[in-house]
Amino acid sequence: MTVRAILDTKGHQIQSVEPDARLSAAIRILADRKIGAVLVMSKGRIEGILSERDIVRVLGERGAGVLEEPVSAVMTRKVISCKESDTVAAIMEMMTSGKFRHLPVVEEGAVVGLISIGDIVKWRVREFETEQEALQNYIKTA
Repeated sequence: MTVRAILDTKGHQIQSVEPDARLSAAIRILADRKIGAVLVMSKGRIEGILSERDIVRVLGERGAGVLEEPVSAVMTRKVISCKESDTVAAIMEMMTSGKFRHLPVVEEGAVVGLISIGDIVKWRVREFETEQEALQNYIKTA
């Protein structure tokens, strides 16, 4: 199974903010959309990623005053991405070893989606349910 299969089910939409957007504005987007991360992009290029973990860490370190700072002061700058052709097993390994929960999907330099660990879990549960149903049908007709 590939990342493309998950994106085809989930959709290819992404949420992004500019690096100079205020952290408070990015938090509003996360809350309104009920998501855990946004890409930080400038002129179509990924500059970083901002996750709930980044926000909690910086609030703990520097306090509420950080809410007025730009996202670029808080974001994770080293962003690992994947391709639509990558297998789910491969991206699960990347996320587990890298200890992150969101992975941008990039094709030919353009962002085409964002995969979360929740998307993977949802897909895997659906896959197991389909397999279980097929096995039950096989047993009934045997």
